[in-house]
Amino acid sequence: MASFSEAREHPAQQLWDQVNDVSAGMLGIDGVDMHMQPMAPHADPKTNTIWFYTKSDADIARAVKPGTRAHFCVIGKDHDYHASLAGKIEVRPDPSRIEQYWNSVVAAWYENGKKDPKLTMLSMHVDDAEIWVSIGSKLKFGWEIAKANLSDDKMPDVGIKRHLQFA
Repeated sequence: MASFSEAREHPAQQLWDQVNDVSAGMLGIDGVDMHMQPMAPHADPKTNTIWFYTKSDADIARAVKPGTRAHFCVIGKDHDYHASLAGKIEVRPDPSRIEQYWNSVVAAWYENGKKDPKLTMLSMHVDDAEIWVSIGSKLKFGWEIAKANLSDDKMPDVGIKRHLQFA
């Protein structure tokens, strides 16, 4: 369950924890006529970067040009955390990153393993994000709605929104 106090006090750490805790989010390339698509993130909070395995001939890899920006959207496992991240994206066939994040799930997609000639990575340097943390409890949600309906000047306290910027 996403923590309100963590969203207030340490929103960046919470964001990276959530990104690393999901198996997939939706990645979209800005400015191209292509739908967002599910991709498995591998986040490096120290560099504000998300790495994605892909194939060099995949539509998403071919859409990336110098200076291209992208958006990545995440919904937490408990559906009480939502995030939209933005930043520059590039194709980077970095052997050290391929090795670092390699696992049996990734291996299933590449016939020749780490030596697959089409294997590459996308590197998204996140510079901007928004997060939304909401109440996970239906009972507490109902209570907040009831309180708001009993008072003309009371809004329900059901979530937190934060805007984050990274260097």
